[in-house]
Amino acid sequence: MPIPDYQSIMLPLLKLLSDEQEHSLREVTDKLGNEFHLTEDEYKELLPSGRQATFDNRVGWARTYLKKAGLIESTRRGYTRVTQRGKQVIKDNPEKINVKYLRQFEEFNQFKSRKREKTETGKEWNEDSEETPEELLESAHSKVRQDLVAELLQTIKSCSPTFFEHLVIDVLVKMGYGGTRKDAGKAMGRSGDGGIDGIIKEDRLGLDTIYIQAKRWDNSVGRPEIQKFAGALQGQKAKKGIFITTSIYTKEAEEFVTNIDNKIVLIDGDTLGQLMIDHDVGVSRIALYEIKKVDSDYFTEA
Repeated sequence: MPIPDYQSIMLPLLKLLSDEQEHSLREVTDKLGNEFHLTEDEYKELLPSGRQATFDNRVGWARTYLKKAGLIESTRRGYTRVTQRGKQVIKDNPEKINVKYLRQFEEFNQFKSRKREKTETGKEWNEDSEETPEELLESAHSKVRQDLVAELLQTIKSCSPTFFEHLVIDVLVKMGYGGTRKDAGKAMGRSGDGGIDGIIKEDRLGLDTIYIQAKRWDNSVGRPEIQKFAGALQGQKAKKGIFITTSIYTKEAEEFVTNIDNKIVLIDGDTLGQLMIDHDVGVSRIALYEIKKVDSDYFTEA
């Protein structure tokens, strides 16, 4: 089954705490995961930022909302138990608990009146959404990022092949490969290179060499092109290569590199765009947003 949204987690979470004992957030998250029959992959599914598990995030928000409504309380850092109000709600046996249900409690309404949740567009957050505020924010960020990748690739394709080759070197140098930009690009664009567009040191000490092939293409790159590149590596007695394109690779090309002795890394257009963004190549920052949370340690009295 799909990962439940945070509102669907509220009632099972409250029932789990009905024994009136305190439970850690990790404990209730694991028990809820079992109750919802989550698979291992669903447990591991992350928010777009990759910094938190989606299910953990949703359990956290369900816990926050139940706490703001006075149905559960924090006993100590990371631990929760049901309140008298929460026990009465369980006794009433509601069909479900969601934001609409919680509006009957004045404390929750006060919390909501203080917390004007906004999306990046400035519109009020839809409380009936199945996504948590973090998910909405990260989904919006992912969309902006993907649009930027598409714009980068369109711009790259309007540039010359020589510019593209140098762009590739800029990305690799920013990633930590090679020595200086001058050293990294000295082999770019040489004639009679046997299918190799450039050479870069694997590290600043030059302990190994990586050969580069850069294709500013619209069509997908197939196995024949990768085979030619692998042959060029053998001709140079090279062990490592990077093939970078603005398009995509066929399944046959991807399978080929897994079955040869040479280590060839395939970077498609989407991955190239992501790397450019991550390492500030061809992009500039226009805004920076921070998400903060309460530091529980600060408020712990000795």
